[in-house]
Amino acid sequence: MRTENLKNMIIQKSREEIELMRESALIVSKTLGMIASEIKEGVTTLYLDKLAEEFIRDHGAVPSFLGLYDFPNSLCMSPNAQVVHGIPNNTPLKNGDVISVDCGAFKNGYHGDHAYSFEIGEVAPEVKKLLKITKESLYVGIREFKAGNRVEDVGNAIQKYTEAHGYGVVRELVGHGVGQKMHEEPEMPNYGKRGRGKLFVEGMVVAIEPMINMGTRNIKQLKDGWTILTADGKPSAHFEHDVALIDGKPELLSTFQYIYKALGIESNEEDEFRQVPLIL
Repeated sequence: MRTENLKNMIIQKSREEIELMRESALIVSKTLGMIASEIKEGVTTLYLDKLAEEFIRDHGAVPSFLGLYDFPNSLCMSPNAQVVHGIPNNTPLKNGDVISVDCGAFKNGYHGDHAYSFEIGEVAPEVKKLLKITKESLYVGIREFKAGNRVEDVGNAIQKYTEAHGYGVVRELVGHGVGQKMHEEPEMPNYGKRGRGKLFVEGMVVAIEPMINMGTRNIKQLKDGWTILTADGKPSAHFEHDVALIDGKPELLSTFQYIYKALGIESNEEDEFRQVPLIL
């Protein structure tokens, strides 16, 4: 372990630990790929949640979210104006919906945790753009996760990219370190000033996850104690990757390629963040 102060430890992982984390992350990636094949108009989020739990357990892992802080399900499923932490229910998805699906899996003592925002049927052009820009901002942020940089360099890059399009960057919810615990140091905000925050160190692993609103950055919480909504009722988008710092550069442990395979999408967006090509 290396620390900048004893209260806020960044836990550095060995190469062996990172490979175990990659296995957990790829179980999440495969789970989201399975969801991509099943998610459509008329399907309920509770049905998808049950499929995800079975899939994760069939792959020798356990759902990270189920029971975490007493969360009742295996997936956080947050449609439209819900930002994150939506609880699966029996309401069917509708044409034109967008929905963030956030998933975690725990195997070999380590967590994987990432998220993707899906389109249901024909989505309004302005909402498609929100998803596009938010996903692009994820990679803009990942590029700043490198030796010599600090936490807010990532947040600043995401903030500048998304605010240039007039979007609101959620402040109250942030990315985080990940490892044997789901939430480790450091917190990874999606906003900030360059040169501030903890210094990145070799072997650290973080979940970078822009949560970007079409309108105001302000949010509110439902009485269920979990669901976070945009304050103005406009849509929100959420994408997340697990990233390790290896040889001073960002290395993706998760992938959206299983999702893209299910949806018939071709993309090389992840190639620059892999030292070894991904084999599905």
